[in-house]
Amino acid sequence: MSATFDVTDRRTGLRTGWTTGTCASAAAKAAAIAYVTGAAPVAVEVALPGGRRVTFPVEPVGPTSCAVVKDAGDDPDCTNGARITATVSEGSETGTVLLAGPGVGTITLPGLGLPVGAPAINPVPRRMIHAALSEVTDRRLRVSFSVPGGDAMAAKTSNARLGIVGGISILGTTGIVRPFSTAAYRASVVQQVDVAAAQGQRSMVLATGSRSEQAAFHLFTDVPSVCVVEVGDFTGICLRRMAERGMVGAVFVGMAGKIAKLAAGVMMTHFHRSRVDTELLAAVAAQAGAPASVVAAATETETARHFFDACVESGCIEPLVLLCRRAALECEGHVGGGLKVEVVMVDFEGSAVVARG
Repeated sequence: MSATFDVTDRRTGLRTGWTTGTCASAAAKAAAIAYVTGAAPVAVEVALPGGRRVTFPVEPVGPTSCAVVKDAGDDPDCTNGARITATVSEGSETGTVLLAGPGVGTITLPGLGLPVGAPAINPVPRRMIHAALSEVTDRRLRVSFSVPGGDAMAAKTSNARLGIVGGISILGTTGIVRPFSTAAYRASVVQQVDVAAAQGQRSMVLATGSRSEQAAFHLFTDVPSVCVVEVGDFTGICLRRMAERGMVGAVFVGMAGKIAKLAAGVMMTHFHRSRVDTELLAAVAAQAGAPASVVAAATETETARHFFDACVESGCIEPLVLLCRRAALECEGHVGGGLKVEVVMVDFEGSAVVARG
């Protein structure tokens, strides 16, 4: 049994699903109701980051424990069917705390935007969980999340390589899982380029996801909406189609990880198909004359975010500028110089420009 309504992705025609973050917020709210009232609800309603509200059926697990089953829609997600379980107890004077129980990962390496030792619950799901709890009570609570079989699910992901141990991550930025259909997504990118070209447009702005797309619209307010394309991992496909249709310019708006891959000449940037070249990060840091701590950060983990954070914290942005320049040159080379490309790096919230080249 899934949430009260289904949504079809307009680009792929496939059924969307719900992130682990959305399911965790629903489970937490249900468990909090059970803790406060003594009875678990049969269903709960929670808010998505965009403001829409969704209702989920609830499975009581214990006196103050409730589970929500994740429905990933038509996305081939290894966490589809996971029973995201929350258990609530009395909190401490320091405030409500979120904990990782069995099957939920713990952060052991820097570079993921969460403190080492913290549960692998990303910032947006954290906010969703706290918002859901606040709809029930203002009491300080202790909320432990668990996922039966989560350790086996995590083995199918890159969590271990990233230093997330013990289980899956609680993820999501929009609350919605959009199906990854390679052929359909690629076709949608090509189609949007064709539509823009047919309208006489000569340049486009490329974004990789919802946050970078939001940043793109904020940065380029005068650009027609048809010229802002969410390319996902298909940057190369988009650039080639633009060149084929006679366009002359492109601006790529993204975050450090995708830009690092482009700088290494990788135009298909899906996480599972390519890795960040940490030696390249070290090279641009050395070229920029960055402090030793920044150079070391390049190869300390396999994430570009750790390197990005080190640059920002040290006030040394030049390596990120060089990374953008390299990415722009690689993109131009990918289409034989047929396009003039600018690369803009935004922070991980998509709210500020950090570097461009």
